[in-house]
Amino acid sequence: MGFMPKEIEEYAADHTSPVSSLLKRLEKETAEKTPLPQMLSGKVEDRFLQILIRISGARRVVEIGTFTGYSTLMMAEGLDEDGEIMTLEISEEYAEIARSYFRKSPHGDKITLVLGPAVDTLRKIPGRSVDFVFIDADKASYPVYYSESFRMLRKGGLIAADNALWSGKVLSPADEDSRGIALFNEIVKKDKRVEKVMLTIRDGVYLIRKK
Repeated sequence: MGFMPKEIEEYAADHTSPVSSLLKRLEKETAEKTPLPQMLSGKVEDRFLQILIRISGARRVVEIGTFTGYSTLMMAEGLDEDGEIMTLEISEEYAEIARSYFRKSPHGDKITLVLGPAVDTLRKIPGRSVDFVFIDADKASYPVYYSESFRMLRKGGLIAADNALWSGKVLSPADEDSRGIALFNEIVKKDKRVEKVMLTIRDGVYLIRKK
């Protein structure tokens, strides 16, 4: 959920480029088959990610947290034909929904889904080999995800981290997820190796550029 009134959220979505019928079906199935459909980041945020990929010229993308694959497909659309996205998911149930839509998409051949704990996979990725990272997985692990993302990111590469405001709970973090996000935010704030801006898109996006 975002911080804007529902009418403003709808207005922003209405003034954002439409998505494909495939993505509309995926959004509907996510609402019907998953207990937390709000985990789907949605048209506005994912169009933002897609445009970032286009203007940055990113060719190799890593997504930490696939869920049902909506953001994966949106980012894959933004990649050139020789681009690739590795997406990491721990839930077989969510991964199966995502795979079924990747198979239907003309951009599906750009996507590799890796099932299992994300940190195990991230540690195998060579340093300075990735252009763009999207972090949207378990919140308590954000500090670790950031450390690995920075390591594998090339100079000038971008990290976008979702849920940076965590429905305002970062102001008084009282649970493990809130504390994880708040700690991540402070680590990035103090990191002089990066340029950063925190955006109030939806539930907050922390956009980070490696110097």
